[in-house]
Amino acid sequence: MINMIHTLNNFLPFIYGLTFLFYLLDFFNSKKELSTAKRLFLFFTILIHFFYLLLRTIEFNHTPITTVFEIFTLLAFAITVSYYIIELVTEIRSTGTFILFLPLIFQIVSTLNIKDLIEVKDILRSPFLGIHVFTALTGYAGITFSAIYGILFLTLYNQIKKQKYGLIFDRLPNLEILEYLSQVSALVGFIMLTIAIVIGIIWLPQAFTEPKYFDPKLIATIFVWLFYAFGLTGKWLFKWSGRKIVYLSLTGFIISLFSMSVLNLVLTGFHKFF
Repeated sequence: MINMIHTLNNFLPFIYGLTFLFYLLDFFNSKKELSTAKRLFLFFTILIHFFYLLLRTIEFNHTPITTVFEIFTLLAFAITVSYYIIELVTEIRSTGTFILFLPLIFQIVSTLNIKDLIEVKDILRSPFLGIHVFTALTGYAGITFSAIYGILFLTLYNQIKKQKYGLIFDRLPNLEILEYLSQVSALVGFIMLTIAIVIGIIWLPQAFTEPKYFDPKLIATIFVWLFYAFGLTGKWLFKWSGRKIVYLSLTGFIISLFSMSVLNLVLTGFHKFF
């Protein structure tokens, strides 16, 4: 099984690269054949990556979350699955170029550096921890997508305002659809973060004899969750739209980036157990 794991690990950057290439070619030269091919490659990339993660989990008896490079391959998978869900829900396929380069980079870095770890702490073998980490990564992927779509919205808005109609204007969806994609992405991220928080709170007392709920990362995640709850409520209750909701999305992304990077480096808590 280890040989199969190593083969798939080396193959994943190749299939991610092909998928990204098809999306890139379709962006510059939109054709029905390319549109069909890129969706198929995206599906098979997810299928192959899922099989790889499953084999690693079975062989090493823990989900791939014990090192940064294991998390990178899980993050690549989470980003790809999140995008696939959004593409299925919206049936809009012209923005993948701006997103699918991310899992390609994460997977290349993971493939080059990942190690086979058999001896890990027992806490890292918990399936609940694996689900918690995956849903959290998927949630933050959705938030990142929302920000990317927000940037594309502002880019297209400024081009229209300046009456500069180039490739971006020709290939991107209109402003209303980009705003919709940003909102759907934020909603997907919000739902997945909700699941991650619930699982984490339920699992925490089982994993630690004296659980501390004032962990910096937990507090930061709940703060991000509250911010997006505020933004989504404003959208559907007060009909916020246009640049206002896009700026909210970008602000939320900056808060998320700060909370998950700076706070994690400066402060410590139970999330530092590995």
